[in-house]
Amino acid sequence: MSETIKVLCYKSKTLSNGEHPLMLCVCKDRKRKFQSLGISIKAELWDFKTNQPKDKCPNRERIAVLISEKINEIQKAALDKRIAGKDFTATTLIESATNNTANKTVGEYYLTYIQNLQKENRIRYAGMFEVSYSSFIKFNKHLDIPFSDIDVAWLKRYEKWMKEQNLSVSTISTRIRHLRAVFNLAITEHSIKSNCYPFHSYKVSKLNKQTAKRALNKQDILKVMQYKGTSLMECLE
Repeated sequence: MSETIKVLCYKSKTLSNGEHPLMLCVCKDRKRKFQSLGISIKAELWDFKTNQPKDKCPNRERIAVLISEKINEIQKAALDKRIAGKDFTATTLIESATNNTANKTVGEYYLTYIQNLQKENRIRYAGMFEVSYSSFIKFNKHLDIPFSDIDVAWLKRYEKWMKEQNLSVSTISTRIRHLRAVFNLAITEHSIKSNCYPFHSYKVSKLNKQTAKRALNKQDILKVMQYKGTSLMECLE
C-alpha cells in the first residue's frame, strides 16, 4: 500500500498564542504518524480543504515552501527505501527523513533554527531571526547554497552591503551573529565540517569596536563642570 503525506492544521490542540500547530501526517498501511513542523497558525488563516495557508496569511510563502520541502523529504526517503528494497512504516519513514540532514542548505538550516526557537516558545527571538533571514535573502537573492559558499569574503561583502544602506554596526553585528548560530547548529549536528566555519577568521567582535563612542570623556566632563554661562537674572537685566 502506498503512503499518503500531507500537512494538517491540528485544531484539536490550541497553543498559548491562540494558534494551532502544523503537523506532518504520514499514513502507511492504515497507520498514521504525526510530526510537528515547529510552526503554528490561526485557524482563520488556514484552508482546510487544500491544507495550505490562505492568501491573506502574512507568512504564506514561507509556510508553503516549508510544507513543500518537508513533503519532498518524505517522498525522497520513501523512494530511496523502495530502490533499496527495504520495507518501511510511517514511523521509520519520518525518522529517515529527519536524520537525513547531510545535504541541507544554509536556507534550510536557517528555517530549522527558527522552527526550534518557535518550539521553545521563544517567539520574539524567532522573529529577530526571521528578519535577519530576510536580510540575507535580499543580499544573496536566495540561500539555497552549501555552507562552504559562505566564506570570509562573502561575509565582508554582506557587511559592506549593509553599511551602504546606512544600517548601524550593531544591526550588522546582530544579523551576522544569527548566521553564526546557524553555522554552529550545522556543526553540532555533524552536517558540516569545522573547516567550513568562516568565523575562525572573521571576528564578529571587531564590528562592535567600530561603533562610535557615545560617552563623554574626562576632558569633556571637566569642560561642562567649569563652564560659566549667563545666569537667569543677568538675562532679565
